[in-house]
Amino acid sequence: MMKAKVILSAIAMLCVGFVAQAQELKIGYTNVEFIMDLMPEMEQIGADLQDYQAQLQASIQTKASDFERQVQSYQQAAATMTEEARAAKEQELGKLQQDLQKYDQDASTSYQRKLQELLEPVQTKVINAINAVAAENNYTHVFAETAGQAPILLYTKEEDKFTELVLAKLGLQMPTPPADQN
Repeated sequence: MMKAKVILSAIAMLCVGFVAQAQELKIGYTNVEFIMDLMPEMEQIGADLQDYQAQLQASIQTKASDFERQVQSYQQAAATMTEEARAAKEQELGKLQQDLQKYDQDASTSYQRKLQELLEPVQTKVINAINAVAAENNYTHVFAETAGQAPILLYTKEEDKFTELVLAKLGLQMPTPPADQN
């Protein structure tokens, strides 16, 4: 009988401990991409990325045009070339085509690096603001929605204004939704 009381007391204390811990739990939910889109730096980043992409495209287009000219030149001269000269030119054109494809892939990689390089300071600023707001408002957990995926958090109160607090920390305002025009 005494053993049962000790076990029941231990279970009761564990339950009280869980309830006490649950009362200290404060969870925040925010959308980092939404906040980043509102950052004033994003407009300049978008313009810089467009310029960079245009430069890459122009360079690729120049190389592709040069390749096309060489192919056309080969096609016009192929009938008068010796078999050896034709084989050598075809091999040269094959290498040029591979080089063009590699250049295109390298340009894509370069664009992704540039994107990350430009976004990193803004991401750091937003994450630092999220961390500061979480600490100042005694949040124990903050979950973020990721692009195109459902958030990990399964429940949050409607009155949770964590995103608004982060925007305020960054000196930004929540945009007002457009009025229904019904």
